[in-house]
Amino acid sequence: MRDRIRYFSRGQIVEVAGFAPTTTLLDHLRLERKRLGTKEGCGEGDCGACTVAIGRLEAGRVVYRPVNACIQLLGQIDGAEIVTVEDLTGPDGALHPVQDAMVRHHGSQCGFCTPGIVMSLFTLYQEEGEASRAAVLDRLAGNLCRCTGYRPIVDAALDACGARPEAAPADAFGAARAETARALAGLADGIDLFVGTEQSFFAAPASIDSLANLLLAHPDATILAGGTDVGLWVTKQLRSLPKIVHLGRVAGLDAIETTAEGLSIGATATYAAAEAAIAALDPDLGELLRRIGSTQVRASGTVGGNVANGSPIGDTPPALIALGATIELQFGTEIRRLPIEDFFIAYGKQDRRPGEFLRRILVPRPGTNDAFRAFKLSKRFDQDISAVMAAMRLTLDGRTITAARIAFGGMAATPKRASATEAALVGVSIDDEAAWLPALDALSVDFQPIGDMRASATYRATAARGLLTKGLIEIAGRPTAETRVIGHREAGLERVA
Repeated sequence: MRDRIRYFSRGQIVEVAGFAPTTTLLDHLRLERKRLGTKEGCGEGDCGACTVAIGRLEAGRVVYRPVNACIQLLGQIDGAEIVTVEDLTGPDGALHPVQDAMVRHHGSQCGFCTPGIVMSLFTLYQEEGEASRAAVLDRLAGNLCRCTGYRPIVDAALDACGARPEAAPADAFGAARAETARALAGLADGIDLFVGTEQSFFAAPASIDSLANLLLAHPDATILAGGTDVGLWVTKQLRSLPKIVHLGRVAGLDAIETTAEGLSIGATATYAAAEAAIAALDPDLGELLRRIGSTQVRASGTVGGNVANGSPIGDTPPALIALGATIELQFGTEIRRLPIEDFFIAYGKQDRRPGEFLRRILVPRPGTNDAFRAFKLSKRFDQDISAVMAAMRLTLDGRTITAARIAFGGMAATPKRASATEAALVGVSIDDEAAWLPALDALSVDFQPIGDMRASATYRATAARGLLTKGLIEIAGRPTAETRVIGHREAGLERVA
């Protein structure tokens, strides 16, 4: 068992021992390493001022992803490379191509947000191939600029990242990629990590067995996956979390397997890692994942965490419920499965015993006679919490609906199936709009939403009815209906720039 974390920075291995369990990466960088270019802004992963790049081995290759250092706990970066804005400037003071483009295109005024913007674009620069305007806009969705406006920033991004040839990035990090890969491989020791005491610790087991045993011994520990929600418990709610068990080092827990039946998504698979496989099930799922948080959030946040957290406004549970997913949980050596909709019992309460953890999510592939739709409504198009989330899967025999699974988020204390609505649709012709009315009316039986800062109860009820109508119109294939403001299913829901 190892009692300190290790990470790679500026060509050196850095070891840190004796830190408090809730120490954030941002505080470590600013207070201990004096990397003051990484700014503290919102403290909740929204503004992007604290963005740094984390390098990890993925399929034997070093991949850099942006993360929000304010909600990333220090222990989570064990075994990774950390790159901050100070690391981009060469020893002779030469600017990185992204920095140089920002200067030439006047992409900075007050400069507070600029380091985070530069680091997001640095990760885009590291990707092979030419970056499109849509890719630039997606990468910048998690970086808020209050001064300049985005035109010069986007121009700088396209200058630096949009015309690069299909080759390794022409910077020091591209040149050192083989050396970095060797260093990161050397840090992957497969040893359990435990920093602290039995009363207060940050632990990161390396195997399923170690994880199960540790949680049996400490059922009161906080289970941490990506940290995009738990990080806010620390920075905003100021919770005391004396025992933290991080899942990110458990071998195999991030596995994503595609089978003829569907997908198996490991509990620690990030949105970024799972996006392509999930999108392959249906284009709406790809668009849904693209709108979950920012690139920074999707690089850290996990599909399993979105489920295990049990939020009534989580984006993936309604879609997973509509698809008929099941989840697999483990307690000690005992493994059990249950339909995902049965996992959510009440607000803040899930069917999970203390010491039990989520292993994976099993998602069936829609059948040839199935039609699936998923819609998210939020105040902002990018990086915003759902006001209403709707997902539906209808099974058709010819033009008759023979089965329905419909779920909503934001409409109840948990993600919830619309059972009365489903029953009212069975046996109905998808072409008979008058026959849809009982199902639309049944939504008021299934849900009595509340009003809050995101939406009023009336808005939610009206929006849910509209989204179900929209799904039925699309599935019916009405040729004159324009139901998409942005993107088209036929084009794989590629965003219109």
